[in-house]
Amino acid sequence: MHDMAFLNYHHLRYFRAVAKLGHLTRAAAHLGVSQSALSAQLRQLEESLGQALFLRESKRLKLTATGRVVLDYAETIFRTGEELMTVLERQSPAGRRVLAVGAVATLSRNFQLRFLQPLINQPDVSLVVHSGSLRNLLERLEAHSLDLVLSNLPVPREGATGWHSEKLAEQPVSLVGRRRRGQKPFCFPEDLRTTPVILPSHDSSLRPAFDLLLERAGIRPVVAAEVDDMAMLRLLARESEGVTLVPAVVVRDELRAGVLVERHRIAEIRESFYAITPSRRFPNELVRQLLAAQKAATKTGEED
Repeated sequence: MHDMAFLNYHHLRYFRAVAKLGHLTRAAAHLGVSQSALSAQLRQLEESLGQALFLRESKRLKLTATGRVVLDYAETIFRTGEELMTVLERQSPAGRRVLAVGAVATLSRNFQLRFLQPLINQPDVSLVVHSGSLRNLLERLEAHSLDLVLSNLPVPREGATGWHSEKLAEQPVSLVGRRRRGQKPFCFPEDLRTTPVILPSHDSSLRPAFDLLLERAGIRPVVAAEVDDMAMLRLLARESEGVTLVPAVVVRDELRAGVLVERHRIAEIRESFYAITPSRRFPNELVRQLLAAQKAATKTGEED
């Protein structure tokens, strides 16, 4: 094989485009070069590597075994380059470090605040927090516009993305309601036949488990509202005449102040919180700091 020190990365970029599109004409249009120029670049790359990268099949180009290996390396090289540019862009002239965090809409705001607390008052740190669906946030994580995603659910680890899902904490789930004089003990699940209940939407990790419990008990609840935002769920819990299914951390302040009381803690259901991070050559040091702080808090038994 020829001297690899002279590998032309422009040639590698052209090869990557052709490999993805499988067609010289389309790749040339995508790259803004002529088809003949692109063909010449590919020949030079094959000559520098000493092996053919494509098989010509009709009007399409199919990767050889060597071509597939080269494409894997090309993807790694260009992902690393994109990641490097993101790292450099986040190093502001003033020396401030930037951490971009995504959080699914159904995640407790209280938990988010507690998790981010170690960085909030650091003078050299800028926090950027985005809310959205898990799918949208993972797309942004893959595109390097986020450093970390907070979620109620883990994400399967796949070769193309290499997600890591680290469990940060577990919280109990309860039915809570406004404090009233002379309240009788709540009989779960029987009282849900007549007591209105506010529930997280079906996008929440809690909802399937709760629905299954009631189905097995033969109970069809009186659903007063379904909410996909934990901040709104918290507000509705304070106003409702019935009960609300919610992780205790969401209504921590209301429980401490006595505005709400726990009517029943559901032992069969707990909500988990995960930090989802990608495999990166240049991980953000601030992510490591947050995960270490959370681990230390968990070991000391700190709870909301």
